Amino acid sequence: MEGVSREVSTERGGAVQRVCFLLRVRPDRLDEYRERHRAVWPEMQQALRETGWHNYSLFLTDDGLLVGYLETDDFEAARAGMAEREINRRWQDEMAEYFEELESGSADTDMRPLTEVFHLD
Repeated sequence: MEGVSREVSTERGGAVQRVCFLLRVRPDRLDEYRERHRAVWPEMQQALRETGWHNYSLFLTDDGLLVGYLETDDFEAARAGMAEREINRRWQDEMAEYFEELESGSADTDMRPLTEVFHLD
């Protein structure tokens, strides 16, 4: 997939993809969005772990730019795994109203991965 960082070796000897992506949160919903992420459902967190989303962080600017970062063995497999989970469908349905310009109606499918140009170990 274009935009996904190249695989790099880990201390465990395996390979991991570092993925950074962008989305845009509606400026009038920033406080609510932050509040929802202070209490992400435990079942949603478990589903992310089980489908290979590791070291996952979201960063939000005051104008609504959302930057996400995660590490995974296989980004497409991690996305596909979450797409199969009912808990993710419920979360995405509830969160869709917070985002601007979702073409598909789901942040999971509209995230725009960035291309890594530099990494310092």
